[in-house]
Amino acid sequence: MKVFLANPRGFCAGVNMAIECLDQAIQICGPEIYVYHEIVHNKYVVDRFTKQGVKFVNALAEVPEGAFLLYSAHGVSPQVRSEARARRLKTIDATCPLVTKVHLEAVRFAKQGYLIILIGHEGHDEVIGTMGEAPERILLVDSPDDVDRLEIAPGTKLAYLTQTTLSVAEADRVIERLRERFPEITCPAKEDICYATTNRQEAVSELASHVDLVLVLGSQNSSNSQRLKEIAAELGKPAYLIDGVGEIQADWFEGVQSLLITAGASAPEVVVQECVEYLRQRFGAVVDEVTIRTEDVHFSLPRELRELQATTPV
Repeated sequence: MKVFLANPRGFCAGVNMAIECLDQAIQICGPEIYVYHEIVHNKYVVDRFTKQGVKFVNALAEVPEGAFLLYSAHGVSPQVRSEARARRLKTIDATCPLVTKVHLEAVRFAKQGYLIILIGHEGHDEVIGTMGEAPERILLVDSPDDVDRLEIAPGTKLAYLTQTTLSVAEADRVIERLRERFPEITCPAKEDICYATTNRQEAVSELASHVDLVLVLGSQNSSNSQRLKEIAAELGKPAYLIDGVGEIQADWFEGVQSLLITAGASAPEVVVQECVEYLRQRFGAVVDEVTIRTEDVHFSLPRELRELQATTPV
């Protein structure tokens, strides 16, 4: 069996920063740290921190007053920040800078009098945070059909933004329909879908057609991981999204001569290598890593954490 490892795969700069942020916070403050929502959408990562004593919460009422609270990579709304201040929480902001960029764009467009069309998935943590920046000025769409259902008064100034982890092809279809219906609609100078999402999708698009099967490492609630599975399926390839080797089923590989392994931007490399080792042991797999694009992006730790590091005795 031939196994192709897609590169780039796995952790992006934003995920690396968020996880390093929580690791460093534990070293400085101890494990009695709360995180608003999952630090990233990955079961392996969340379980690792939970075992260390970190508590993941979905409401600030679950956090004792004055405790340390870390915001996840997906960002939060101004309302959450205001509530945290009211509860005197010591906050550390691990929001991905590329998500922060979308938040700032929403604020800017709203101040300039635009009605904002946000392309994204309802209920996703990132979408909730972005919409919270200007709740009276943002409408959410997920598909071209959603665009067709929009009722907007003539002469309304319109702008669109996108969730950072969307399928590029799906987002393009929605944008095309927006431009057809609203030719004057504007957008940021630089697209919102993040480099890592785009690069991982590009790798699957290029490599999946050459294999019999695609395995995507990532959790079911990971938007960017789901998109990788969907791209492979659109190319006519059987594709499975799994958290790790324990979910592999041997009958998937009947008649399979070659397969592609990739990982969503929140999936750690350790789960990839465990799957590779399983395939080596079970099927005598030969592994070939194929690099489509190189990445060298790095994000600094947030200011609040750097200040904690500076004031903590070594």
